[in-house]
Amino acid sequence: MDVTLHLAQDPEADELLGRSPLAALVGMLLDQQVPMEWAFKGPSTIARRMGAEDLDAHDIAAYDPEAFAALLSEKPAVHRYPGSMAGRVQQLCRYLVETYDGDAEAVWRGVGSGKELLKRLQELPGFGKQKAQIFLALLGKQLGVRPEGWREAAGAYGEPDSFRSVADITGPDSLTKVRAYKQEAKAAAKASGG
Repeated sequence: MDVTLHLAQDPEADELLGRSPLAALVGMLLDQQVPMEWAFKGPSTIARRMGAEDLDAHDIAAYDPEAFAALLSEKPAVHRYPGSMAGRVQQLCRYLVETYDGDAEAVWRGVGSGKELLKRLQELPGFGKQKAQIFLALLGKQLGVRPEGWREAAGAYGEPDSFRSVADITGPDSLTKVRAYKQEAKAAAKASGG
């Protein structure tokens, strides 16, 4: 992986997301209940606070949980709920260590089909179906990971030329379109009582 992503809207954070599979997974994990840019800047902030240039699943998994929660809680906090998200990040890293020897890219490396990739992503702690589909679409649309059937497995998020999620953000213009889509979807859900 070595591409330029524009999810954090911060050059240093986006550079890390584009070269580090673990940073991309952690950013996706953090992308809930906070603005997207805040979530995807999180991996860079965590790495800097750990005194590292990159994230390492073994290091994070082995970190003292209270100290790791304190690290994410430093101002500015990595997330609105830094303590609980610290636990989730460590849980994800422990799973990667146990299942993939800490190699986040092994989640998708050599996978045979979009269906299998979706299954693997859904097995990650903190990744439900929707989050897994969005990440699968990000892998396919921006990171060149395109096993057979990846668009179908990603559902609506895999549709070309759509602006539904982080998978579609390539700069400020597309970010604006994704935000508009999300606002419309929220308004429609609210109007229908959902």
